[in-house]
This record gives sequence, C-alpha cells and structure tokens, in this order.
Amino acid sequence: MTMDRRINKSKSALRDALILLMENSSFEKITITEIVQHANLNRGTFYRHYQTKEELLEDMIDDVMNDLIHSYRSPYLNTDKFFVQELTSPKIKIFEHVYSYSKFYSAIVSSNAIPGFQQKICDTLKQLSRQDLGLSNIESHVDINFLTSYYAYAIFGLIMEWIQGGFKYTPVFMAEQLIGILSHQSYQAVYLKDQTKE
Repeated sequence: MTMDRRINKSKSALRDALILLMENSSFEKITITEIVQHANLNRGTFYRHYQTKEELLEDMIDDVMNDLIHSYRSPYLNTDKFFVQELTSPKIKIFEHVYSYSKFYSAIVSSNAIPGFQQKICDTLKQLSRQDLGLSNIESHVDINFLTSYYAYAIFGLIMEWIQGGFKYTPVFMAEQLIGILSHQSYQAVYLKDQTKE
C-alpha cells in the first residue's frame, strides 16, 4: 500500500467515525478519543493529519461542499449555453452526490450536529444560481435575490424530503422528479457559462 493510499484510508476512517458519532451526539460533546476508538486508530495517527477535531470536520465539510458544487454544475460544465428544457435525468448529478454522502447528510439532518450547515448549503446553491443562471421571459420587477433563493430552497427542499424519507427513492427517480417540476415552469431558463472563470 502506497503512502498516499494509507493516508487516504486513515482520513476516511476518521471521517466515517466522526459521522457515526454525530448520528447520536452533538459535535461539541464528541472527543478525539472517541473518534480514534471508533476508527480503530491511535491518537498519533489522528494528530499526523489534524490538530483538532474541528480541522477534521472542516476537511470533511470542504470535501462535501466541493463535490456538491461540481455535481450541481455537471449538466453544463462542458458547454457555453445549456437550456434547462434540454435537461435529462442522467445529466443531473446532485442527487448522486447526496446519496454518495448519505451518512453525512443523514447525520446532519437527524441531529443538527453542525449548526448552520443547512444554511451553508442553501447559500452555496443561491450563489451558484446567481453566478450561472441566465433567465429570459422573467418580469423585470422580479428581484434576482428572491429568484435565486427560490431555486436554492426548492432544490434543498427536495433533498431534505429525500433524506428525511430515508433515501427510499433512487437518485435517478429524484432527478426525474426535479425535471417534472421544472417542466411546469412558465418561463425559459438557461445556464450560461461564465467566460471570466476560464
């Protein structure tokens, strides 16, 4: 086993242990001793990667949020202009993202282990909509902040309903539901690639 694989395996074990502990306890009450015991590692291994449990949590959150952003943008990453009407369920990756981190999201929702994290997700979705979403056939008096909030909380609402239902539906089913909802919109939405980011 290479050094990189060994490091990744240790970090993964620590993350899994923290998620497991957060299912039944608030983050503040969880100790490093508990984390390493559940990960079947020693404290020395923990401190080779992180100085505090907060660093471990932040590393885990950064990983989740980066993957969330990539998954959200996946349908239009390789195109300059993408019409929402052309969206198909295989192109939607955000539900696959949530499902791949299902234990993490379940722990967050069930115990509110990280206060403010749900708001952080919504703020990220709002920012993505504001940066990437171009709209036509929208009344000029509609405030862009309200519009991006609508998109963000609508998607987050679907995700929350799915999590609270115990992931009884597949990511593909959830993607199809989102397409069905979008098809009821009376306006035309289009994602525009921001050329300044390249």
